[in-house]
Amino acid sequence: MNIYLDLFLTFAQSGVCTFGGGYAMLPILQREVVNKHHWATDEELADYYAIGQCTPGIIAVNTATFIGAKQKGALGGIVATLGLVFPSIVIITVIAAFLQNFADLPAVAHAFAGIRACVCVLILNAVLKLRKSSVIDGPTAVIFAVTFLLSALWGVSPAIIVVLCGVVGLALKMTKKGERAK
Repeated sequence: MNIYLDLFLTFAQSGVCTFGGGYAMLPILQREVVNKHHWATDEELADYYAIGQCTPGIIAVNTATFIGAKQKGALGGIVATLGLVFPSIVIITVIAAFLQNFADLPAVAHAFAGIRACVCVLILNAVLKLRKSSVIDGPTAVIFAVTFLLSALWGVSPAIIVVLCGVVGLALKMTKKGERAK
């Protein structure tokens, strides 16, 4: 199949499942991008998520752009991004046209409650899969624990946490290089 069409359709398939935002798409992207198409490894995908968290925009959109660009340059990034956002544009347009008429119906409220519960499970699943490829030794376990505490207990901004963890990761890497050079 044409790689551009494959990029568009793969990310459009993921884009249909946008309930809950980018985090809810993580397991779908992992299955499609890593397991099915082999466009990235688990480690590369985790790196794309991390970079996507640090850069302006939506994580899933940024990830689609990175993967598309890796496959076919700038045009591949554009095609993958368009594939991801196209279903959302269609769905949001349809919902916006009709939601006001149905928002107060109990069935609609119950459906959204069920979707929210499902999204929590999808996000937890993505976190558990990312943890396997990201928390690989003692230092990364400490970074994970400190990050959790900073975020969950003290409400430190995610942007600050990401920058701090990047600096700590870089410092650890440089320390290891220095030890090997001796």
